[in-house]
Amino acid sequence: MPDLIPYIIHHIAIENYFGINSYPLIKGSKYYCVFWWYNIPLGDLYIDRYNGFEPELRNNILLAIEPSINFYQSKKPIGNSYKNLFKNAVATDFSIQMNALLVDYLHKNLPDKVEISVIICTRNRSEQLDLCLKSLLAQTSIPQEIIVVDNNPADDSTKNVVEKYHGVIYYKEPRKGLDIARNTGAKKASLPIVAYVDDDVHLHPLWTYMVWQSLNEDDADAMTGLVLASSLDTESQQIFEEHWKFNKGYTDKKFDNLFVTANKVPKVWDIGAGANMAFKKSVLEKVNFFDERLDVGAAGCSGDSEIWFRILSAGHVIKYNPRAVVHHVHRRELKDLHKQLFSYMRGHAASVLIQHEQNSKAEYQKYLYYDICKYYLLLIRVGFPSYKFRYQTLWSEVKGILSGIRYYYKNKSVPPISK
Repeated sequence: MPDLIPYIIHHIAIENYFGINSYPLIKGSKYYCVFWWYNIPLGDLYIDRYNGFEPELRNNILLAIEPSINFYQSKKPIGNSYKNLFKNAVATDFSIQMNALLVDYLHKNLPDKVEISVIICTRNRSEQLDLCLKSLLAQTSIPQEIIVVDNNPADDSTKNVVEKYHGVIYYKEPRKGLDIARNTGAKKASLPIVAYVDDDVHLHPLWTYMVWQSLNEDDADAMTGLVLASSLDTESQQIFEEHWKFNKGYTDKKFDNLFVTANKVPKVWDIGAGANMAFKKSVLEKVNFFDERLDVGAAGCSGDSEIWFRILSAGHVIKYNPRAVVHHVHRRELKDLHKQLFSYMRGHAASVLIQHEQNSKAEYQKYLYYDICKYYLLLIRVGFPSYKFRYQTLWSEVKGILSGIRYYYKNKSVPPISK
C-alpha cells in the first residue's frame, strides 16, 4: 500500500476568495477545504489530487456551498445569479448578494458575557483540557460559568490546569463514567442553559454566543452544532472522518416528536455529537438527566443520542445549528481508533436496546439483531481478504456490539441514574 498522504486543511473566507493564487494549493497534494462567509460555514470540499485547473475548482466550490446557500435562500430569496458571479469572479456584485442573503446571521455588537454554564468532562487529559479552556476563555461572549468535571482521575494534573484559570470551577467525580460526569456537571450548574464540549475540541470564537442564541429561541429545548476535523494527517483520522464523522452538515435542522414517532428506527445519533451540545437545564431535569447505565466504555458512549431520544419522545425540540462550531482532534493512532470504535459500538448496542424498552414500535431490536448484522456481514465480505482502511476496524466494532448486548442484559435492572 502506498504511503498515505495527509490532507492539508484550509479554512477559506469566500469574501476574500476570488483568485486561487491567494492560497498555496500545490499540484498533486490533498486538501480538505471548509468555506466560510465571515463567521458562517457554508460547505466543505475534499480535493484528493489538485490539478491546478481553476475553473474546475471554482465549479466544485460552488457545488459544495450551494446546499447551504439554498437553505438561507428559503428564508430570503436572492435568485441564482450569484452562481455566475462567483464563477466569473465578479467580487463586488457577489459580495452584495451574499451580504444581503446572510445579513441576519452576521452578528455585531455581541454581549461580553452570556448566561450559560459550559461543562467539560475530562479524564487524565490535562494537555487537551488546557487548550480547550484557552479557546473557551477567548470567546467573543464569555460564558458566565465554566465547570470542569474531573472524572475518576489518576493524579492532580487536571486540577492543576484548572487552577491556572481564574473563575473556572473544578469538581472531582470519583465514579468513573462520562454520563456520570455529565450529570454531576449539570446538577452543579447554576444557569438555565447547560452546554457540553469535549476536552479535545477547539472552539470557534462565536460558539458560546451561538449556543446561547439557539436556546433563547422559544421552541428550542436542546441543540447541537457543527464539529469539524482539526487535522487529517493520519490513516486513523482519515478513516474516522470519512466513515464516523461528527460533521452533520451546514444547514439548520429541527427535530421534534415526529422524528421519533413517524420513523421506524429513528436515527437519533444523526442529530449531532456529544462533543458539541447544549440543553435547557429544566429539560435535563424533566427527563431525569443522562442514563448512567451507558457508561460502558473508557469514555462512555451513546448517552448523548439516548437522551435526545427521550427529549424528543417527551415532546421537546432539538435544533442543529451549524454556526455553533468546534474543531475536534480525532485519534491519531490506529490502536486508539480501535478502542474508540469498540466503545462506540458497545454503547450503541446498549443504547438502542434501552430505547427499545421505551418505545418498542420504533423497532430498534430488529435494527440491532437484523439490520446491523446484515450490514456487518456485507462489510466483512467486501473487505475480504485484505481488510484495509475502513475495514481494518471491523472486528473491534463487532466485538463492541456483542459486548454491548451482553452488558445490557446483565445490567437491565440497574436504575438509569445512581442515587
